[in-house]
Amino acid sequence: MIKDITIGQYFPGNSVIHKMDSRVKLLLDILYLVILFTAQNFTGLLVGMLFMVICYSIARIKFIMILKSIKPILPLMIFTAILNLLFIKGEEPLFSWWIISIYPEGIRTSAFMLVRILALIIGMSLLTYTTSPIMLTDAIERLLNPLKKIRFPVHELSMMMTIALRFIPTLVEETDKIMSAQKARGAELDSGNIFQKAKSLIPILIPLFVSAFKRANELATAMECRCYHGGEGRTRLRQLHTAPRDFVAVGIMLILFAGVITMNFFPVIP
Repeated sequence: MIKDITIGQYFPGNSVIHKMDSRVKLLLDILYLVILFTAQNFTGLLVGMLFMVICYSIARIKFIMILKSIKPILPLMIFTAILNLLFIKGEEPLFSWWIISIYPEGIRTSAFMLVRILALIIGMSLLTYTTSPIMLTDAIERLLNPLKKIRFPVHELSMMMTIALRFIPTLVEETDKIMSAQKARGAELDSGNIFQKAKSLIPILIPLFVSAFKRANELATAMECRCYHGGEGRTRLRQLHTAPRDFVAVGIMLILFAGVITMNFFPVIP
């Protein structure tokens, strides 16, 4: 499970999606979220997911990465589905026992939320898979640049967000090493009831926190040694430039947006 967490990882490539302006990719990803929450039926969500599958093919990202990005979120998805299944009421229950009643509306809502979360994870993962942390930092800073007029720390905020995103794979790898070390010392991490499993996490969390603070201190020292004092007056190795492919991508997303809105009124699958 730990090794399957791919959030924050970047896979270098030479595809059209990799070459797109990171600012445009970030804005299109936000538009994709709007599309998902605008869709009111399964048709719109399935079209959005199909679009993302095509994007994965263009970016040459293996489809197994989609499954890996979903696997860690699977317990949350199941929990969300169960809540909707139990608490969404309708007119005539399909099943009723004691205080539990399951309605057709609850089943539909649960399935709808599962598909929406699935499409959400797939879309968000593609952004980090095809955009390096440095380019993502530049994109966030450029998009939030107008806030500098009100003395908002744009550079510092974007830097913190990117560092946090970048360190997710590192902490995942560190967690896996600690778990392997504890198992080698005889720790039973996978046995017992839920309280015993929670207690067994203490030997993992303590060294993980110590390692995280140590890494943070080393990073701060390294930045100070390189005379880092924020974004004022700093230059960039890579400049962001838009190209015709970016405008084509924007046009395609707007067409998708219009199509999903249309499907809300004329659904193929209600």
